[in-house]
Amino acid sequence: MSASETAAKLRSAPGAHATAWRLHPATALLGLVLLTVPFWVSHVGGYTDIVSRVLIYALAAMGLNLLLGFTGGLSFGHAAYFGLGAYSVGLMLKYATHSVPLALIVGTLVGGVVATVLAPLVVRRRGIYFAMITIAIGQLFYFVAIRWASVTGGYDGLTGFSRHAIHLPGWTWTLGATGFYYLVLLCFAIGAWLIWMILQSPLGRSFVAVRENQKRLRFLGVGVNHYAAAAFAISGFVVALAGGLNALLDNFTSPNSLANNLSGDLVIIAVLGGMRNFWGPFVGAAIFVLVRDYASNVTNNWMTVIGLIFVLSVLFFPLGIMGFLQRKGRSQE
Repeated sequence: MSASETAAKLRSAPGAHATAWRLHPATALLGLVLLTVPFWVSHVGGYTDIVSRVLIYALAAMGLNLLLGFTGGLSFGHAAYFGLGAYSVGLMLKYATHSVPLALIVGTLVGGVVATVLAPLVVRRRGIYFAMITIAIGQLFYFVAIRWASVTGGYDGLTGFSRHAIHLPGWTWTLGATGFYYLVLLCFAIGAWLIWMILQSPLGRSFVAVRENQKRLRFLGVGVNHYAAAAFAISGFVVALAGGLNALLDNFTSPNSLANNLSGDLVIIAVLGGMRNFWGPFVGAAIFVLVRDYASNVTNNWMTVIGLIFVLSVLFFPLGIMGFLQRKGRSQE
C-alpha cells in the first residue's frame, strides 16, 4: 500500500468531511469578529495591538501545531525560526529596503529555508531525542544573536527600523495600529488557509498517519522521515512569518525572540487550546496573550498565573479547550 493510498483511507474516514462542514459557520463568525476588531475592541477595554499579538502568536502556534499536534513531533526549538524571521525582517528594513512586503517575504524564506535544511537531521530521532535536538538548535541561534552584536545588537536587540506604508497603485496602505492590524489579519488568514488546505490534502493525512503509527507505515514502505521533514519545514515557514510580523509590531527584536522560553510558550499555547484541533492554537493564543497582558499589570509573577492555568488545563482538559468542547458537542449529538 502506497503513502497516497494510506492517506486516501485516512481522508475518507468517517466524520472527516462532516467536521470540516461544521467548522464553516464558526469560521465565518470568527472572520466577521476579527474584521471588525478596530471598531469595538476599545469599548471592551482592549486595544488593537494586543489583538495583533494574539493573531501573531496564534499563527506561530498553528505552524508549530502542524508538527506537534498533527505529525507528533514535540519541538522545543521553534523560536529559532520565529527569531530568524524577526531578525531578517529587521535587518532588511534597516539596511536594504523600505518595502514591508519584501522584508516579510525574505524573513519567511530565511526562517523556512533554515528549517528545511535542518529538518532531515532533526527527524532522524524521535521522542525525547527529537526534542533535545530542537532545543540545541534553538540555543545555537540564540547565542549567535548574542555574540554577533555588530549585526544583531547583542543583548540590547536590533533597533533602528520601523514599518513603512505600503504603496499600491492608486492607494497607500498606512501601517498605523489599525492598518498594521489588517496586515497581520491578512497574513494570519493566508497562513491558516494554507495549513487547512495542507491538512485536507493527502500530504496532511499522511502527517496524521505518521503521528498515529510510524511502525505500520514503515512496514508498508512509506518514507516516514520524509513526511516528518516536510511537516517540520512547512512549520518553520509559518513560524518565521509570525516572527517577522512580531518584529514589525514592536519595531524591535531581541535574542528573546530566539529563546527557548518562547518555544515553550508556543507549546503551552498549542496544548492549552487543543493540539489536535485546527483552531486550538488560536484559542490558546487568545487566552495566553490576554491573561499575560492583564496579569503582568497586576503582578510581576504573571508566569505563575500562566503556569497555574496550564496545569489546570492539563488536569481537567487533557485534550485542550477546543478538544473538550468538540468532545462535549459530539456527546450531545
